[in-house]
Formats: sequence, structure tokens, C-alpha cells
Amino acid sequence: MSPSPWLVSLAFNSMKCVELLLLLLASSVCLSPTIAAQQTCPADLNSKCGDDAPSGPGDWEGEFFPGIPKIKYEGPTNKNTLAYKWYNAEEVILGKKMKDWMRFSVAFWHTFRGTGGDVFGAPTKFWPWEDGTNSLAMAKRRMRAHFEFMEKLGVDRWCFHDRDIAPDGKTLTETNENLDEIVEVAKKLQDETNIKPLWGTAQLFMHPRYMHGAATSPEVKVYAYAAAQVKKALEVTHYLGGENYVFWGGREGYQTLLNTDMKRELDHLANFLQAAVDYKKKIGFNGTLLIEPKPQEPTKHQYDWDVATTFSFLQKYGLTGEFKINVECNHATLSGHSCHHELETARINGLLGNIDANTGDPQIGWDTDQFLTDISEATLVMSSVVKNGGLAPGGFNFDAKLRRESTDVEDLFLAHISGMDTLARGLRNVAKLMEDGSLDGLVRKRYQSFDSEIGATIEAGKGDLETLEKKVLEWGEPTVSSGKQELAEMLFQSAL
Repeated sequence: MSPSPWLVSLAFNSMKCVELLLLLLASSVCLSPTIAAQQTCPADLNSKCGDDAPSGPGDWEGEFFPGIPKIKYEGPTNKNTLAYKWYNAEEVILGKKMKDWMRFSVAFWHTFRGTGGDVFGAPTKFWPWEDGTNSLAMAKRRMRAHFEFMEKLGVDRWCFHDRDIAPDGKTLTETNENLDEIVEVAKKLQDETNIKPLWGTAQLFMHPRYMHGAATSPEVKVYAYAAAQVKKALEVTHYLGGENYVFWGGREGYQTLLNTDMKRELDHLANFLQAAVDYKKKIGFNGTLLIEPKPQEPTKHQYDWDVATTFSFLQKYGLTGEFKINVECNHATLSGHSCHHELETARINGLLGNIDANTGDPQIGWDTDQFLTDISEATLVMSSVVKNGGLAPGGFNFDAKLRRESTDVEDLFLAHISGMDTLARGLRNVAKLMEDGSLDGLVRKRYQSFDSEIGATIEAGKGDLETLEKKVLEWGEPTVSSGKQELAEMLFQSAL
């Protein structure tokens, strides 16, 4: 998970604000022909257009994506870019429908709050339904666009931060009222479409109050505010029928140890998470609580650095039975691991709960949140998912964003189609590898010496040092077999 792109522009200095304002004001005339062609009602809350629309005067009239059909499976030989080549939702592979293996979800923040802005440049995306405000009316319109997008894409789950779907108010009470108003819009749209949240979360990293962290802030009032925000976000996720709830601690770490009491901060974080567990049970929320590791960015060091570090933290504080892991592939590479490594570490420890499907650029050392399009990596990812028996009640959330230079409305669809097809192709490759059996056989053969009587004794935890020494004296110098890495790579590549 990355900071909401729509708020990146707040980092600009005052000189840049004038430039940004001019860009936003000019957006109505600077839209590309592709985007302008999608518009069916002016993006203007004061417009007379749409007076009879369901949500009231000035609302958007008609479709948000009139030039985009419902995306269907047309097979790998089709040339239609607005169709699936590999993802066939109802097709059964390895005993499950593809849609049940995948459980795809659209990330609201990247897809509908992404502006293309970064620390070096102003926003580049001006969607036709946007009016340049963060008003409640705009939030309602945006939510309707979001659900139309998911319906056309054929995805029945979504993920959200509380502050991405509804604007902040002047007080916590006003902010919660804003959130409640938007949640009712989302609930109505959910009831009409049967689309539900894969997970919800609280945005505890963007506001200046969280500059030192949320659960790890040295300010007790900030800790309490974060707790109140999580309380509300848990209630909302539960009300909307969410299946999971995620904790991403982007500010839960430090910039320097010189001014940090690490033990105290970690203790506070554990107490915060335990309080969330207690409240989840109190309100009857049966969803899974997930922690999403990341090594750094925005902090220099984040406490849940990787899966192994997070597992150690959960074990120390007695939380292993209460949480699972949401593995984000780009975070894995930032921590010096492959996504496959992080997934396997989570899986073998019974912690794999969800996957944020994205990737980074190996030449760039930060969280680029690109759509996963590498077939090899997707096959490795799906091999872990299959070994795990699936991800339910988790799934694949596309925590990925368009490139800054991709500015057509159509690009939102193309990116998700590509990401979904890539993972679907990975699943098909895993099925081929399992049917062939050669790679699994190579691995079994490599460890076959432990299928012996003494091997079974060792694996049962009864291989004492004296007994093993006697065996060595009996056997003599061990013979070591080839690891056959090149053969393993050849067998794996043959399925791609």
C-alpha cells in the first residue's frame, strides 16, 4: 500500500500551489480527445446538466465509461485489447473456478484518487467526472464511477482507505459524519451490484498529526486519535461486509534511533493491535486482520520490515493467532527479497492472508506500484497460492497505479485487464507444472535421503548428537548430489 496519490500534491511548496491551481482550472479545456469523448455531463457541480439524475441537481448523467463495454473472456488468440485472453472467471482449474483462486479487487485509492502527481511534478490525470474538489458531492459521484468500473471489469471486490472515499472534516465528529454519508452511498451500490469490500483500512500516514507515527507516536493524543480512527474504520468495514481489515504502518518506524525509544514504541504498537483485536470481537466482525510489511518509505526503518520480522513481532506479543499477512510484491523487493520468498515465508508459517498484486522496477529503489505483467513472477506467485489452497477470505488486490504518462480513461481498464490476465496465465502455468510433475519430482528427489529411518528420526526432533555421530562413523564421508538448479530452471521455463 502506498500513500494516496491524490494527496501527493500537498507536498508542493507555496510557489507550486499556484501552478497546480492553474492546471486544475485549465483541465476542462486541456483534456485529451480520448478523455473528453467519455464525458456525458460537464464535471461541474453548479451545472444545470443532470437535474433529474438520481443523486440530485448537477450530478453526472449517463455512464461514466460509455465507450467501454463489459470486459469478457475471448481467449489467447483474440486481438481485442478490451477483452481477457487468459482470465476466464468460470473456468475450473485445479479444482476451483479461476474467480475463486483469484478473488480480484480494485484499489479505490490508486484507481480513483490517482492523479499522476509526484514530488517533482503536478497531476497529469484529469478524469472527466472530476471537478477539482474534495467535496462530499464529488465523493458520491466518484463512488458511482468506481462501481461502474468494477461492474464493467467483472470484479466483485474492492479495497479502500477511510480518508480516500470521504473527505476530512474540521473535527473527528464531522469527519465521521462525512464518512457515514459516503458509506451509505457505497452500501446502496453494493446492494445493487453484489460487490463487497475485500478489505478496508484507516489512513494513518498522510495527515500531519501522524508525522511521528500513529500507534508509535510519542504523543499520547495522537495515539488516541489513531485508535479512534481505527475504531470507526473497523465499524465501516464490518457494516459494508468486508472480509478483512488491513494495518499498513507507513509511519510506524523511525528516521533515527538517536531520538527513539524503540522498545517503548514496539510495546505501544502491540497494545494498539491488541485493542483492535478486542474491538473487532466486541462488534462481531469476523473478518481477518492483516498486517502489511514494508521495510521503509516513508520512514527510514519501518518496524514490520518483512514477513519474518512481522512474524517475530506477532510471536513476541502473543498475536500470532489474531493476524495474518498481506504481502505486497513491491514491498518484498524493497526489503531485499523476491515476492515468492515473502509468500513462501508467510505460507509455511500459516500467515498468508492476502496479496497486494503489484511490482516495482529493478532500476528504481522505491515503491513504484506498477501492475504485475511478468509471466515468470506471476507463475511463482500462483505456485504459492495453490500450495496455500487459495487465499480466501483474502484475495488479490491491485494495489497498483497507472504510470504518470498514462492519461486516457481507457488506460484504467487496460492496466487491470493486463494484471488479471498475467495472474491467470500464471495459474495456468502452475497447472501445467503440476500435471507434468517433473519439477516437483526433482525437489522430492533432492530430499529423499530424509525419507530414511534416520531421516524420519531427525524430522521428528529425536536426532540426538550422539546417535548422529555414531551414524557418521558408520557411513564415512557423505556423498553430495548435484542441486540441478539449471534443470529446475529449465523445467520451470518450459511451462511459460
